[in-house]
Amino acid sequence: MSTKQAAASVDGTQYGDKPGFIKGFHGVRYQSRDVSRAIEFYTRHLGFKLEHEHLPAFATVARDGLKIHLSGPEASGSRPLPGGRPQEPGGSNRIVLRVADLPAAIRTLETAGLHFRNELEIGPGGKQIQVEDPDGNPVELFEPQGR
Repeated sequence: MSTKQAAASVDGTQYGDKPGFIKGFHGVRYQSRDVSRAIEFYTRHLGFKLEHEHLPAFATVARDGLKIHLSGPEASGSRPLPGGRPQEPGGSNRIVLRVADLPAAIRTLETAGLHFRNELEIGPGGKQIQVEDPDGNPVELFEPQGR
């Protein structure tokens, strides 16, 4: 079996090919209890730019091609799932932002009074820490090994 044959999925498309209905990456959706407060966090502390807002229900902040769609309780992207299960902020899924000097970034954010989920972690790939946005959504700050 060739490498090309091994890379084919069950339906015959190549792994990594976009199905025709996928047009591209649109962004990451985070649930927010207060969209204005979330905008302030991302723009003031993490350098995102406000791209779109429809307060109080929704806003999009962007940085380096990453768009975060902030959905407040009134947004269609916040409606309960089938069976009534609510969509809520928090969890362990997160965006990862690369930083050049993680200890300095931590000091800056601590001075601003932001909340961290953990202490600085060091692993084989680099250093990381998780800061929470005002709704408890995690944002990982990551400094790769050897930068």
